[in-house]
Amino acid sequence: MTTQRLPRTAAVSAAAALALALTGCSRTPPDDRDGAAGAEPASALSHVHGLALHEGTLYVATHEGIHSPGPGGAPVLVGDRRDDFMGFTVAPDGTFLASGHPAPGSGGPSDLGLIASADSGRTWTEQSLGGEVDFHALDTAPGGPVYGYDSTHGRLRVTRDRKAWEDRAELRALDIAVSPTAPDTVLATTESGVARSTDGGRTFTPGGGQLLAYVSWGAADALYGVSPDGVLFRSGDGGAAWTRIGTVPGGRPQALTAVDGRRLLVATQEGVYESGDAGRSFVRRMEVTSGSGGH
Repeated sequence: MTTQRLPRTAAVSAAAALALALTGCSRTPPDDRDGAAGAEPASALSHVHGLALHEGTLYVATHEGIHSPGPGGAPVLVGDRRDDFMGFTVAPDGTFLASGHPAPGSGGPSDLGLIASADSGRTWTEQSLGGEVDFHALDTAPGGPVYGYDSTHGRLRVTRDRKAWEDRAELRALDIAVSPTAPDTVLATTESGVARSTDGGRTFTPGGGQLLAYVSWGAADALYGVSPDGVLFRSGDGGAAWTRIGTVPGGRPQALTAVDGRRLLVATQEGVYESGDAGRSFVRRMEVTSGSGGH
C-alpha cells in the first residue's frame, strides 16, 4: 500500500480550506420555525457538525439542533432543543454526548460544556464544564475514556466519568478519532496533516502525510478520512498509509462517521449521504443547504 499525495496546487487549496475551517465557530442564530418540535420537518439545514447511526436511525447534529430524516429526506428535529451542537458522538453504551452553544434566547452559559442524553437526543442534562468549554470534537471507544477537543483553549481533554477532566496536549485541530481497539491511540487533523498520539493524547507526533479534514475509525483495519476538498481515503494500518477511494458527493465535507468497516456517513454542502460499500457509492439521506463546510 502506498501513500497517496495530492498535486501541489490541490494540496495548497486543501490546506487553505482546512485553515479556514479551523478558525470557524459560528454563533449565528438559527431561523425561527413553527410547528411542534420533533413532529414537523424543519427547513434545510445550514451546517452539520456530527453524524451517528443508532438503533437503525440516522442522527445529524447541526447548527440548529439534532435532526433525523423525515419524508423525502427532509430534516425533522429530535426533541425541542435547537442548540448549536458542535461536538457530537454516541458512546458505546448508547448515551449521546454533545457540546456547543445554546440556541439564542434559550438562556444559560454561552458554552454548553459536556451534555448527555439517555433517550437518543430527546432530552439533555449537563455533565460538566458548562460555561467553560466548547468541545468541537468528541470521541470514545469501548473501555476507554471520552476525548474532547476543547476549541476554547486549544487542547485535548479526557474524562472517564464525564465529570472530572484531565488536560492533555495543546494543539490546533479540527477533528479527532480514537482507535476502537487501542483507546490510548488518538488521531487529530491539523493544518500540516494527521497528528498521532499513542499515550492517550498527552503527546502527539507532528502532523504530516495526508492532509485530511475529518477522520473516523470504523474498525481496527478500517480508518477513513476525507480531505477538505472532498476526497475520501481509507487506511488499513492506522493512518501510516492511505488509499484513495474517490470523491464524496455534494461539495466540501462537514462531518464524517464510519459506522463500521464498510458503512459510512458523510455530510457535505448539499446533504448527508450514506455508503454501504466502503465509500464506493453513496445515497443521499438528508438535504443540507450551506455555503461553506464544517465547523
